[in-house]
Amino acid sequence: MFEGRIVTLERINDRYEIAWHPSAVCIVAQQDGRILGVSQPRIATGGVTWEIPAGMIDEGEDPEAAAARELREETQRCGHLELLSRFFTSPGFTDEQVYLYEATDLKPCHGVPDETEELTVEWRDPKEIWDAIQAGEVMTSAATAVALRHVLATQGVPLS
Repeated sequence: MFEGRIVTLERINDRYEIAWHPSAVCIVAQQDGRILGVSQPRIATGGVTWEIPAGMIDEGEDPEAAAARELREETQRCGHLELLSRFFTSPGFTDEQVYLYEATDLKPCHGVPDETEELTVEWRDPKEIWDAIQAGEVMTSAATAVALRHVLATQGVPLS
């Protein structure tokens, strides 16, 4: 049906419409009780989102290497990476799989930002950003919601 730069749409058996999409990574990083994220304009949402660092895995790239690259590019930080989980974003219509990593022992490092992105790096209180997302005051991604839930659970924070 359509073949673009990052997505291919295909109709199968005149019943299913599938969006074939590269796998991606996202990185949850905490420091001093705050979580690292980026605010950025997202054309598809019509507004600005707050998300944990994330991006597509390049062809032939290992997921952990992609996570390290994205963390450097988006936040100018490096750290020890550990795979927490992986999941499909919306298995009813896409094969996109996301690898969720946790970054610890963060330190500054040089990364070359993606010239197509307008990012503002922000450290936020996880409960405050969760509440803002629930209230519809902040837009985010499914991967960020999963990561925030993980952070709040490990901190023992009850959710309203």
